[in-house]
Amino acid sequence: MEEVGRITRAAGVVGFFTLLSRLTGLLRDMVVGYLFGAQGVADAFFVAFRIPNLLRRLTAEGALTAGFIPIFTDYLTNRGKDEAMRIARIVFTFAGLFLGLLTLLGIFFAAPLTELFAPGFRADGEKFALTVFLTRLMFPYVFFVSLVALAMGVLNSLRHFMAPALSPVLLNLSIVLCALLFAPFLDRPVIALGYGVVIGGATQLLLQIPYLSRQGFTYAPDYHFTDPALKRLLLLMGPMLFGAAVYQINVLVSTILASLLPEGSVSYLYYADRLLQFPLGIFAVALGTAALPSFSSLVARKEIAELKAGLSYSLRLVNFISLPATLGLMVVSVPVFSLLFQRGAFDAAATLGTARALIYFSLGLWGVSGTRLVVPVFYAMEDTRTPVWVASWSFALNFVCSLALMGEISSGSDPNLLTRMIATASGGIAIFSLSHGGLALATAISATFNFLALLWILRRRLRPFPLTDFFFSFRHNLFNALLMALPLLLIARSVDWVGAERSLWWHGAIFLSLLGLGTVLYLALSRLLRSPEWPVVREIGLKISGRLLKIFV
Repeated sequence: MEEVGRITRAAGVVGFFTLLSRLTGLLRDMVVGYLFGAQGVADAFFVAFRIPNLLRRLTAEGALTAGFIPIFTDYLTNRGKDEAMRIARIVFTFAGLFLGLLTLLGIFFAAPLTELFAPGFRADGEKFALTVFLTRLMFPYVFFVSLVALAMGVLNSLRHFMAPALSPVLLNLSIVLCALLFAPFLDRPVIALGYGVVIGGATQLLLQIPYLSRQGFTYAPDYHFTDPALKRLLLLMGPMLFGAAVYQINVLVSTILASLLPEGSVSYLYYADRLLQFPLGIFAVALGTAALPSFSSLVARKEIAELKAGLSYSLRLVNFISLPATLGLMVVSVPVFSLLFQRGAFDAAATLGTARALIYFSLGLWGVSGTRLVVPVFYAMEDTRTPVWVASWSFALNFVCSLALMGEISSGSDPNLLTRMIATASGGIAIFSLSHGGLALATAISATFNFLALLWILRRRLRPFPLTDFFFSFRHNLFNALLMALPLLLIARSVDWVGAERSLWWHGAIFLSLLGLGTVLYLALSRLLRSPEWPVVREIGLKISGRLLKIFV
């Protein structure tokens, strides 16, 4: 169980720095919400940022990193560090050239990309033009952050997790500073956010350089693009471009459909998704980031029994964390947006609209968290076809559910072909009229299906696999989470969170009491009812708390 201990320690490190990232990300969204609310200019920025961000997840986190780590680990394990570093230099050189070309193409084709990703914006010429400009401005972010993801692959394979996990903090702080310092002096203040994105991407890359040097990586262009390792990576990356990023593609589909709904719908989904990323990033991303190098190492050493033990252990941790987080987010959806965002341009209507999206998004937290762990196992075994096959079905399910749940829409006089096709399809499929909430629910349904399908296939692949332990853990932790959520719900519903008479200090004290009570109740129930995950989570919590104490005490 040596790798289990390594996963736990690494998850503690990544979880701590991801917590810092999520806190600064929350500050970033609060500043953006205060300055721009859920209005048209905010919609323009979120769509423009979504385009390079999606490509970043596809080319970087979704494919480049996931495909690179198993290959780099294989060379590191079986051929030595020097040979692994040589492969890394080849991949860096190739990626730099490819990403540079991709960035130029993105800038050139910004207008058709915007029309594809937000067809509903065409009806508002000013909003569409602003989105195109922001897309062009922020596209270099793809170049910088994709190279950051490749650096993350090298560092994580060498069991260094701090610098990659810390780098998003620089992006968040850059956006906040640019918004506060530059926005008041610009004719279109929202453009300051675009400057913040580009500067943040560059500083993220600069942060990785000294840590790569300490690990023995010295960059010099290497154009041996016929090397078998690069060919192997490209063969793995092809299917991964779709398979690893199905959740992000589903969110993108929601953005496209939301652009056809009333103004503010895109912003509601963005703010809700960002808050969902808080627990997802602190735990699920941290655990998945820590697990992939371990899984790849175990596969390289052909230690399949240890692989199954590590996966089973990690999946039970997903149950322990994601189930109470799901119910907790649903309970505090209105309070959290009321307290953190409802000021300036972010009004009560925006609070209620965003909270509604968060409630539905939260139902997919368990599925997204589980997928973050299961997909790397397939990639560690260099099986990219299975995740793609399942992701294709998940994508189709998300689209159909979105049309069925968002309600019927009208294309009006919009000449856009995509808009007319979506309007026609929604007229024949629509069952409920949940508006943007239906899009969030469709994303949650798709994410859950994706996880369960992959888990079932993996069970057959790794037979015997202790799936019974996983579902027992699910039932046990869901029961504890329900017991925790009931009193919190009763308290939260007795308070007027969005009224004009609300008190920031009084309501803030109630909100903090809800968080504290929920945490204490769940942990107490887990200990009293002897949850098998309790000792491990306690160890991770102590590691994160220790690091926080070192900083603030």
